[in-house]
Amino acid sequence: MKDLKIIICGGGTGGHVFPAIAIADKIKEKQPNTEILFVGADKRMEMDKVPQAGYRIIGLPVVGLQRKLSLKLIKTLYLYRKSISMARKIVIENKPDAIVGVGGYASAPILKAANKFRIPYLIQEQNSYPGITNKMFAKNASAICVAYDDLDKFFPKEKIHFTGNPVRNLKKTDANKQVACEFFKLNPHKKVVLMTGGSLGARTLNVAFMKNYDKIAHSGVQFLVQTGKAYFKEVSEFFDKQNNKENVVITEFINRMDLAYKAADLVVSRAGAISISELALLEKAVIFVPSPNVAENHQDKNAQALVKINAALKIEDTKAVDLLIETALKTIADENKISELSGNIAKYAKPQATDEIVDILFKNIM
Repeated sequence: MKDLKIIICGGGTGGHVFPAIAIADKIKEKQPNTEILFVGADKRMEMDKVPQAGYRIIGLPVVGLQRKLSLKLIKTLYLYRKSISMARKIVIENKPDAIVGVGGYASAPILKAANKFRIPYLIQEQNSYPGITNKMFAKNASAICVAYDDLDKFFPKEKIHFTGNPVRNLKKTDANKQVACEFFKLNPHKKVVLMTGGSLGARTLNVAFMKNYDKIAHSGVQFLVQTGKAYFKEVSEFFDKQNNKENVVITEFINRMDLAYKAADLVVSRAGAISISELALLEKAVIFVPSPNVAENHQDKNAQALVKINAALKIEDTKAVDLLIETALKTIADENKISELSGNIAKYAKPQATDEIVDILFKNIM
């Protein structure tokens, strides 16, 4: 195979960015001479995370769709048109052999340019309910890689490949629980609950943590809490006023999620598709608190699929402030339950997902 040029587009959240990086890493593993360019949304997390992973990225000024008629909508449309013009220039100058779209509004201008210049592209859809961009560009895709059944309601059936989701290489560390705990200044001889609302954070989880802090502080169980950037100031100011901090570590963002998962005996998480794929691969007992602020309530559907096979617990967002911490403490004390949950979620793992996606990509280029 000749040396390739590939553009990977999309982003906005970790659920788009980290799968994109996983795909890029696998491409480089299989074809080291491949030239990879990322295109994302300017000022979003991909502009930091992609260069940290060693890849070049160009940011477009595109922003999310405003559904109400307003001055914001006019600005959104202007930025979209400007991004389309930039995307065409990027494609013309870089001459990619193929494009990978991982979803998010940042992928729309590049996929539109791919259609115009007849460049083959692969779409990777992480969720049980597809995003608007992936639905919009599915018709002309060479292949569509999915992680859930029944998506032929949205995509051409003949183009769908059931691969599972690509995830970060979270097994890369050889560290054991002791080393992982020491990294976060936790006691390796105590149990650990990891609370994470994803890369952007989740207000419900942070409020549950603060409202139930006394239970946490006196439980003997350690909590490692990723607040997210938007909530870190509020949570850290609350935390600074507490007297008993021995069993709690809070942080805005966890760069070493491999170590965080290794340290954790129980995970509390939103039910994003990529989080689920990672937790299954790492065989982690988990309590899901699905976000209610997603299209077609797809996070609840994601979580319910695991609850049905006793592979996870679920607490509704509206009940989490009252029930979450109590449930987490009760669950982590039950070693049989932890073992049962971790064993069952492992059956959901798709460890070869990234390999399969890249093989499908190469097949459609050759």
